Amino acid sequence: MIRLTLRSLRAEALRMLLSALAVVLGVAFVAGTMIFVDGMRAGTYERAGTFDRHTDLGVYSAGREVLPPALVDRVRAVDGVAAAAGELTNTAGVLGVDGRPVLGFTMLVAIPTEGALRSYDVVAGRLPDRAGEVVLDAPTVAAEGFALGAAVRVGGSSGPARPYTLVGTVDVAGTARDVGGPFVGMVGPDALALTGERGYGRILVAARPGASVAALTDRLRAVIGGEAVVKSRQQILDEAVEDAVRNVDQFRMLLLIFVGVAVVVAGFVIANTFAIVLAQRTRRTALLRLVGATRGQVFRAAVLESAVLGLVASACGVLLGVVLAGGMRLLMSRLDAPVAGGLTVTGSTVLTGLLLGTALTVCAALLPAWRGTRVAPVAALTDAAVQPARAAGRVRLAVGAVVLAVGVAALIGAANAGQLLLVAAGGVLAFFGIVLFGPVLVPALARVFGWPARRVLGATGDLAVANTTRNPRRVAASATALVIGIGLVSAFMVGARSTKDGIERSVDAQIGTDFVVSGIGQNLPAPLAGELTARPELGVVHEQRSTVVADVEIRAAHPALVGRTLGAVLAGDAGRIGPGQVLVHRELAQARGWQVGSPVTVRGHSFHVAAVVTDDTSGDGAPTGHVIDMADADFAALFPDQRGFLAEIDPAAGVSAEQAREVIETVLGRYPTVNLLDQGAYKKMLTGTVDMLLVFVTALLGLAVVIALVGVANTLSLSVVERTRENAVLRAVGLSRGRMRAVLAVEAVLMALVGAVLGVALGTGVSASAMALLARLGGDFHVVLPLGQLGLTLAVAVVAALLASVLPARRALSRPVVEALADQ
Repeated sequence: MIRLTLRSLRAEALRMLLSALAVVLGVAFVAGTMIFVDGMRAGTYERAGTFDRHTDLGVYSAGREVLPPALVDRVRAVDGVAAAAGELTNTAGVLGVDGRPVLGFTMLVAIPTEGALRSYDVVAGRLPDRAGEVVLDAPTVAAEGFALGAAVRVGGSSGPARPYTLVGTVDVAGTARDVGGPFVGMVGPDALALTGERGYGRILVAARPGASVAALTDRLRAVIGGEAVVKSRQQILDEAVEDAVRNVDQFRMLLLIFVGVAVVVAGFVIANTFAIVLAQRTRRTALLRLVGATRGQVFRAAVLESAVLGLVASACGVLLGVVLAGGMRLLMSRLDAPVAGGLTVTGSTVLTGLLLGTALTVCAALLPAWRGTRVAPVAALTDAAVQPARAAGRVRLAVGAVVLAVGVAALIGAANAGQLLLVAAGGVLAFFGIVLFGPVLVPALARVFGWPARRVLGATGDLAVANTTRNPRRVAASATALVIGIGLVSAFMVGARSTKDGIERSVDAQIGTDFVVSGIGQNLPAPLAGELTARPELGVVHEQRSTVVADVEIRAAHPALVGRTLGAVLAGDAGRIGPGQVLVHRELAQARGWQVGSPVTVRGHSFHVAAVVTDDTSGDGAPTGHVIDMADADFAALFPDQRGFLAEIDPAAGVSAEQAREVIETVLGRYPTVNLLDQGAYKKMLTGTVDMLLVFVTALLGLAVVIALVGVANTLSLSVVERTRENAVLRAVGLSRGRMRAVLAVEAVLMALVGAVLGVALGTGVSASAMALLARLGGDFHVVLPLGQLGLTLAVAVVAALLASVLPARRALSRPVVEALADQ
């Protein structure tokens, strides 16, 4: 039986090729992900402790407060300390030689001046030793054309950019300080002044040679008291590795979710393939039973065949996975996303790929193999080439209908229940309902979608629809494989478009000016708003600032803009907001018993209530409605150090938008840490992340869709083999070659179209449920259908199906009619 099975597998290698391709793609996705992530992990471990190579102890803040510079001097004076330096990590901005900000998120770090603590890899020049000196990463220096000894302008949140002397370049590639943009290093006092910080994030300590680190730790703890905690070198390295690896692991988990989708789709394709192939061997199996083969031998032969196929396909998948991992790494580098390490192929990765692919193939073949043992020996005496199509059982259909109904009900009721988990459960149940109820649902939809073909093509269309629906279980399995991938793609498409629409409506409601100035990764520089306000060409300059005092959110407001977010004015006049006059929101007024004219004390200063209002936005960090709006000048007087991330700007009366833009750009030219955007550009900036996420997800799920389309081609190809004599009869009675191709093309399109439509419906339903839930929880979200994208998805599925029908059609027409009529 073993020799017979292997000979059979060799003889039918072409027939199993597409099934093997599904396994190859699935395993390649798994292996490629593991190889790519293992390389990232190896690089992360290698460079996690790069900047602590000479650190023996570290002093860290016990809370959220920074460590004051005076504490560095106290630590440095402790007996046994060879060197101590404060370290600060923050953000900044660099102006290029053309005077424009260098693009990319910029990391600023305070570099120790003590040689015993310097752990940077210097590429050229040296590290900064005194105030006014700076080092940059080598790629930025090369890209911008900076020269050692020249002045480089660097700015932060404390003020405009200032010149610093470039004294060296460093290599930070693949480390935690490689964030895709420039790296800036300067001495501690300069870093504090540039960022406006009052202290350091940690203090690095190097012990004197021969000193006891344990004893030094005790002395440091005695000196710093409860202000900070002391960590050993091993603790520092362990935490650095843990932080770095945590991000890699989260990325791996994200990829594995999509890997799981691809594997499930591949399982559907493989199971359907074996069901067809083994059904086509009905007479051969019966002959084996007739000459003495037992059911167990027939079953084991089928399982052995699947195992060999799975092992060979898995080996090819692992090899393709190496190529896929290299492609992922190249893509990340093209997107300027730093990736640590190279490609790491481990024995566990190879073994996992081989076992997963083989196990998947074997498990998918078990049920068809068991059904093959039910063939009676008497079937060998008949002319039947295959088993007749079997209808789905009533129990399966009944369970499927119930599960589908429950899933739809869960999606509809998720918003009222306020449970996100119910959305996920509803989507999963609806999908399984489609799978179980598919033998009824899919053929019915195929008949509906086939109506135009029947009207246009006549008998040819009738034949194609009949062929599509003649085996309900088979066509349902092919179509539902597409439902998974296209359903998830559609869910993300609808969700992304709805989210973008919600963001754009929020911007329209909350931003009432022509221009917006936003900080790049940090708050706006302290003097910026004042400089903009001083320009006569600008009529409105409002820096959005807020803070929470005693569970009340205090917000800066501008009289010309305050009304844009108000839901209603319940009492008083909102336009009276100004010096000494504030707006109080309804919930806070009711809780405190305030009315129009009531005195309000904030930080020892007295104000009066100009109006009681309601707001379309909720408080940030305070109970809902516990909000006080006060004029910008009053807020600045009470909270001079409070900065905002965003400033709204309108031109003055009679000043054009172009003139106002020129004035703003002139002021911002000295501030590399801010962006100038109009409303459209601001919306695009906020929604850009959603677009990137959609592209990323669609690319990953695209493999699952490809595997499902391979399943459509596989089903059609095997059906052609099954209908060899039937097709020959049709050709003998006058069916032309073109009409034969049309029959197969319509079959492929109907299978793909039904799966795609069900997938789009399922994905849209899941997204609609999620948006309804978010709207109920307080967000301004509504379902917005991206009809163009959804239509393109359906069109791609149809075109791919047409292409998938080419090879089966060529096979159907390749054999002479007389030879095909003799086939059994």
